[in-house]
Amino acid sequence: MPAIELNINDRPVRADVEPRVHLGDFLRDAQHLTGTHLGCEHGVCGACTVLLDGEPIRSCITFAAACDRRQVRTIEGFDDDELMRRLRRSFSLHHGLQCGYCTPGMLITARDIVLRFPDADEARIRLELSGNLCRCTGYVGIVNAIKAVLQDLQAHPLALTPTMPAVSAAAGEAVLKRAEPFETFTAANASSFTPNAAPPMSAADSAAEDRPAAQRKGWTAIEDSFVVPFAPDRVWAFMGDLSSVAACLPGAQLSENDGDTVKGMIAVKFGPMSANFAGAARLERDESARRAVMRGAGQDNISRSRANGDVTYALTAEDQGRQTRVTVTLEYMLQGPLAQFSRSGLVKDFIRRMIADFGAHIAARLAGAEAPGPASVKFNAGGLVWRIIRDRVRRLFGKGE
Repeated sequence: MPAIELNINDRPVRADVEPRVHLGDFLRDAQHLTGTHLGCEHGVCGACTVLLDGEPIRSCITFAAACDRRQVRTIEGFDDDELMRRLRRSFSLHHGLQCGYCTPGMLITARDIVLRFPDADEARIRLELSGNLCRCTGYVGIVNAIKAVLQDLQAHPLALTPTMPAVSAAAGEAVLKRAEPFETFTAANASSFTPNAAPPMSAADSAAEDRPAAQRKGWTAIEDSFVVPFAPDRVWAFMGDLSSVAACLPGAQLSENDGDTVKGMIAVKFGPMSANFAGAARLERDESARRAVMRGAGQDNISRSRANGDVTYALTAEDQGRQTRVTVTLEYMLQGPLAQFSRSGLVKDFIRRMIADFGAHIAARLAGAEAPGPASVKFNAGGLVWRIIRDRVRRLFGKGE
């Protein structure tokens, strides 16, 4: 087992730890710091939030070995922190806790909000809290507690300068809106697309986009297929029109369409998390093989999460050419706060269900039916999640669809 050295709550620690052990387990089991609570263990609920080098992280999806020679602070490490004392008192006065399970992570996140957004309004507070789930309070008391601390700090500033830079609400919005417009993809920049200018790619990076997701660090691949009751030639022609394809994907909206390149956005809501990814994509088609790859990237300016993805689809004839099987392979990488959702089994099931619904929408459009709703409507995954859970329960008890 490798040995790691780190500073936990201003205390140097050296320990042998298996590479697979998460920081949350290490803190609780090896260091007996049980104030760090483990809830979902998928990085979704936020109960396990701690500070790593001064920034909030999910300790349940952070390997302890990755924290070697770094600073960790848990909820037990704030006893002498004046800001945390004010937050704790305010949480108590405004009934910002009930069972208390989410409270350690909620307090650490609240402290981060107060330091970064000293004049945050309620909308900003709720947005910043969206990654911390509470099953009891309804969030009203938590939001009120944070607002009260922000107001108190205006009249009674902290004696010590915060270690994290403060950002006003107006300035924060300005930073988010200052990102340069997304550029249309070229062969030279597709695999490393960012909203701002990126350095030139190396030869290895240039070839990376042609490798499968299993060979690209941080990428996830999901493959599924659906059958459309139309001949391959007709389906192939339809799927070459990006505007028609986008109309079959709820939440997608195109702002520019130049044949094989598009710009636009897709809005997704998954539980308490909302994202509006704006970006660009290009389409590469192999006419002889009836195979195409759509390469794209985008950024959610609220969470500052970035996504890169390749969607490959291949058409094969079935039933003597009267229908078509479309095999879809989705390869993607998420960076930023939303990356916590990218590898969970529930999300993978959700994507497979979305691919199936996407196929149903394509079949409906080819049959001349109405488009599946306005493209600008935000796609709410909640209904799909409940269907997925229902299907899992039915499979558990041996029942089919």
